[in-house]
Amino acid sequence: MPVDSQELHADRSQEWRNELRARLSAKERSALPRVKMPEMEARERSRGFQEVNTGLSEEMAVREARRCLDCASPTCISGCPVNINIPGFIKLIEKGDFSGAARKLKETNALPAVCGRVCPQEVQCEANCVYQKMKKPPVAIGYLERFASDAERLAGDVIVPGIEKKRSLRVAAVGSGPASLTFAGQMAKWGFQVTVFEALHELAGVLSYGIPEFRLPKSIVRSEIAYLEAVGVAFARNVIVGKTISIEEMREQGFQGFFIGSGAGLPKFMHIPGENAIGIYSSNEYLTRVNLMKAYQFPSYDTPIVRGKRVAVIGGGNTAMDSVRTAIRLGADRALIVYRRSEQEMPARIEEVHHAKEEGVEFLTLTNPVEYLVDNDGRVKQMRVQKMGLGAADDSGRRRPVVIAGSEYLIDVDTVVVGVGTDPNPLIPQAIKGLEITKWGTIVVDEETMQTAVPDIFAGGDIVRGGATVILAMGDGKKAAAAMKDYLLGKFPDS
Repeated sequence: MPVDSQELHADRSQEWRNELRARLSAKERSALPRVKMPEMEARERSRGFQEVNTGLSEEMAVREARRCLDCASPTCISGCPVNINIPGFIKLIEKGDFSGAARKLKETNALPAVCGRVCPQEVQCEANCVYQKMKKPPVAIGYLERFASDAERLAGDVIVPGIEKKRSLRVAAVGSGPASLTFAGQMAKWGFQVTVFEALHELAGVLSYGIPEFRLPKSIVRSEIAYLEAVGVAFARNVIVGKTISIEEMREQGFQGFFIGSGAGLPKFMHIPGENAIGIYSSNEYLTRVNLMKAYQFPSYDTPIVRGKRVAVIGGGNTAMDSVRTAIRLGADRALIVYRRSEQEMPARIEEVHHAKEEGVEFLTLTNPVEYLVDNDGRVKQMRVQKMGLGAADDSGRRRPVVIAGSEYLIDVDTVVVGVGTDPNPLIPQAIKGLEITKWGTIVVDEETMQTAVPDIFAGGDIVRGGATVILAMGDGKKAAAAMKDYLLGKFPDS
């Protein structure tokens, strides 16, 4: 059973009370099997938006924690963009000190419940686990991170860290995505007065509008925001920096440092015939309508969305998987992933691909759309696709798709979601004089400090990287906070 508020204080069985006290050799630890995450059955979960992964029980978490070898030089930490003390929090779980484990996580990670759910541990910390060299499954670091933060929250035992020193310096973060939230939380713990400005009515950026409820419940996001508010972070909603207020006006109001974390919310399209037809969405619009504006609860929420019966999602990343799995939940009879490379080249997490297949999603790999056909009302009715082969590797390290001549055919569709990536939000780069901008529209920063060409402005996340992961954005926010602290205290030493 997953952990819940009643289980947390229940008496543990004598069997694994003894396990907690038993000392294991490294050989015995390495012989333990990796835990399997409990999850909802595919048919049941595909009818609604409940969270798919249901969480580890206390017993499962302790047993998985016992697999950690507590290496003298833990290579797992080097794979974490925010440098969590991974063996430290795992050993506390092994001892049954779940609150202590959560506190250890929060020393370096402002959003552990989020990261435990959406961070790609398999290519970061777990990819650097020593078990990889032993050809054994790595410690389930992500599952344990989720367990510890959930246990703390469900027990009502959330401890807010003390403030290093109350300071008069005011700093602003633009956008409330993972980069800004991490930056803000760190600066607040150091005693700076921090305000996060968000253009929308809901906070947390992609965590709210991009990632579906079945992967990241919004109650989890709200609890992380509440923690940051308790630390001292202030939030201003419905404020469009660059439109309703300028950076210069914010300087006049007393802000002395700025972090730009405005993300990459500009949808990309393929610019093929028929792409403006009714029933063709960008993944951003599709997921925002469903996640942020609750279209899946229409008419209780007044945000309609086309509930297509034959839905094609273009792309092979996590956003494409989120979109196609959402389509299944909205009642699609047929839901397709159309991807121009092979499954091996897909950037989506292996778990997301696996879950999509379990839920009935069809995968048309080595296939690319070239035209959309419409009916008399201008609605998409068919998609012309062509088969692709794979050539030499490109700059991404993946094999380049090449067209197979004469391979075109038609597929019946009534909804298409284009999930081939996003571009940086152009508003901030255009609104702030002095920033250096790349040809892709991203902001140029010093990679060590995240400082821009304007000394009091730092930036991170997708506005710097283009599309990237939540944890990489968080790493940027943490790095920028450390550099801004040095910059501001050097400029205002008495603050």
